[in-house]
Amino acid sequence: MTRHPRKIIGIIRFAGVVLAGLNLFAPRDLVAQPPVAPAIAPRGAKVFIADVVIQGNRHLSTQQIMAQLGTKPGNEYEPHQVQEDVRKLMATRQFAQVDPRFETLPEGKVVIYFLIKDYPSVVQKVVYQGAKHLSDEELSALTSVVKGKPLSPVTNKLGCQAIVRKYQEMGRMWAGCELIKGAEQGDREVIYNITEGPIVKVRSIAFEGQKFVSAGVLQTHIQSSKQLIGLFGGTFNPPMADNDITRLEEYYKGHGFLDARVSRELRWTGDGKQVDLVFHVNEGVRYQLQSSPQVVNSKTVSPEQLEQLATSKPGEYFNEAKTNQDKKNIEDYIGYMGREARVNTVPIFNPDVPGLVRLQYEVSERAPARVGQIHVVGNERTKQNVVLRQVPVYPGQVLSYPDLRVAERNLARIDLFEISPDGAVRPTVTVIDPDTPGEYKDLLVQVNEKSTGSLLFGVGVNSDLGLTGSLVLTERNFDITRLPTSLDDLISGSAFRGAGQEFKAEAVPGTQLQRYSMSWREPHLFDSQVSLGTQAYYYSRAFNEYTEGRTGGRVSLGRKINDYWYGNVSARAENVGVYNVAPWEPTEYTSVIGNNFLLGLRANVTRDSRDSPMRPTEGSVIDFSFEQLFGSFSAPLFSAEYNQYWTTFQRADSSGRHVVALRSQFSWAGENTPVYEKYFAGGFRSMRGFQFRGVGPSQNGYMTGGDFMWINSLEYQLPIKANDQIYLVGFCDTGTVEQSISQITDYRVSLGVGVRLMVPMMGQVPIALDFGFPVNKAPGDKEQMFNFWVGFFR
Repeated sequence: MTRHPRKIIGIIRFAGVVLAGLNLFAPRDLVAQPPVAPAIAPRGAKVFIADVVIQGNRHLSTQQIMAQLGTKPGNEYEPHQVQEDVRKLMATRQFAQVDPRFETLPEGKVVIYFLIKDYPSVVQKVVYQGAKHLSDEELSALTSVVKGKPLSPVTNKLGCQAIVRKYQEMGRMWAGCELIKGAEQGDREVIYNITEGPIVKVRSIAFEGQKFVSAGVLQTHIQSSKQLIGLFGGTFNPPMADNDITRLEEYYKGHGFLDARVSRELRWTGDGKQVDLVFHVNEGVRYQLQSSPQVVNSKTVSPEQLEQLATSKPGEYFNEAKTNQDKKNIEDYIGYMGREARVNTVPIFNPDVPGLVRLQYEVSERAPARVGQIHVVGNERTKQNVVLRQVPVYPGQVLSYPDLRVAERNLARIDLFEISPDGAVRPTVTVIDPDTPGEYKDLLVQVNEKSTGSLLFGVGVNSDLGLTGSLVLTERNFDITRLPTSLDDLISGSAFRGAGQEFKAEAVPGTQLQRYSMSWREPHLFDSQVSLGTQAYYYSRAFNEYTEGRTGGRVSLGRKINDYWYGNVSARAENVGVYNVAPWEPTEYTSVIGNNFLLGLRANVTRDSRDSPMRPTEGSVIDFSFEQLFGSFSAPLFSAEYNQYWTTFQRADSSGRHVVALRSQFSWAGENTPVYEKYFAGGFRSMRGFQFRGVGPSQNGYMTGGDFMWINSLEYQLPIKANDQIYLVGFCDTGTVEQSISQITDYRVSLGVGVRLMVPMMGQVPIALDFGFPVNKAPGDKEQMFNFWVGFFR
């Protein structure tokens, strides 16, 4: 008697189900065998999934379980995918056991069974006893224990450990957790008894065994901090202290101590509420380079040619920064040829001579390629062209791999996208499927947008401007054309955003100065390298001689010429009001009382090679400008300014730099220049030891300004803290302001000392306190021994 094939298949499937059901009642310690490929198809033939069957589940629905599986009907059978699904289901901690089985069918197909063994009970109640500083919601997120889910004793026990870890991260080292209920299979309640314990503070941090640098310098390379004045900060965090060990070892190895080892010791006070954190440092020998680095495995360029790019030299101490620069030089050199290169550093130690190491740079290359399509993801608000104009490669051109790194730096520089402190989150530009054959490679640009608007409140006081407040609204991703189409556009922040433009509104009220302005800037006009800026402003300033008010606007066009040079042309139109002038004041003031129209056309070029705009230690800034004034008065203005910085001394790790700063400014104005455009000197960032605008020609005690100014400053900066946030300065300011360049009669000189304090919580501008003492002065100059600047912005 013959049977229909479909009935045979049905009998086989039924038998499989019965056997699977019996498997649910197998002993708990039975381990399922890993799935293997069915043997019903010839070797190399593909096997497809006819069906996926979930059995034994009581607490979660089949649909919920199926949604978590990568194994789907109709897909090709992949044993590793089945194993991954089992791992994923077990990781949810909702099942006691997941056992995969399969049933082979004719025509190269298979049925996959996931046999589920549930926990016997469901969580009906969760209680956290003794928790005062963490909410039930926070604790539930830690333990993954939720009412209505299967009760897993293992999950509950792990939850206790997670609670303790969290409290210890909060500084409660003596925290404890006891699982009162929920440790047995038949339990229906989960009850945690939590002992929080006191917050442990770090009383002191010490280093023992270090010789390379001081303990204060090492302190700047760890995250743990001690309690301040017995009240603030200094919470002990064990994971952070453990990470500090890694940070210190990496610091030492980066400076040549390749065998350095660091450990930590905790010295507790009697009550257990404070701890002294001691890091024991075993520096080991500092390695020197035995020879020049050697390049191997290069295919496109000869090793000898690449070795010329190395900055590391024989006899120097191993320096990770230099090694990384060598690798970058080699990768960029090959990368500009269209080949992706990766360089791996292999240190080769000399067993006969301790302290010597040779560096071998192993090069791996890919075949040359061209740019295919460029895909951008993550720019929900930012327009596509704003991102792409920062990527200096185009479809069809030779793929220059160094330009991908340039693109990443450009995207980071415009400050529109997230960048985490550890660099894990940042804009990236990568090749999609770099190993696939083919000449053209698609690129993927990934960004994560961040908040680009800010509202800053500030207050400042200085010896030049008096007391000022500040309210600044900025948006760095402005779009002047993206008008709101609904109320939701305004609420969600979609309106006026996305074009990478800059908008700024500023209000600065003060005792002597008031300034209100609004500006807009397009950094890439029509996606070019030309920028367009506009500004409208009102300005009022009370001087000793008069009160000046300016209302006007400015339009400017600028272009970045290269990494150092920048050019700009601008035009300003202003109404300059001169008020509160006494009848007996010099004619320079009485002749300009009232409103004066001014139109200025200006051009300037700047070269900036400083290593930092905040506290430069190397490099220079050169600026040349020329402006022609029209209107109530016509006159030319010319200015040249030069700033140079040199490092004269630094610690072994390149921190603690002693810096010599030189500044020189030469300015000249035509004969018909009105007093409100003339030059005055004196005050902070001019000539210390004199009042603001206290140096220059004068009549009857009134400063009248000059048509020629030349001031110079030489300053020595000496850091006195390991973190370089406090440093002393000694300075010599010299110069003069005269009626004309041909009438230099009095050259002023002042000497002095000062201090700079960098306070992170008060913004990026340092607190500056200077004491200046005039050595040579002219009659009529106004002295002021103390000059200062203090500001706070949040």
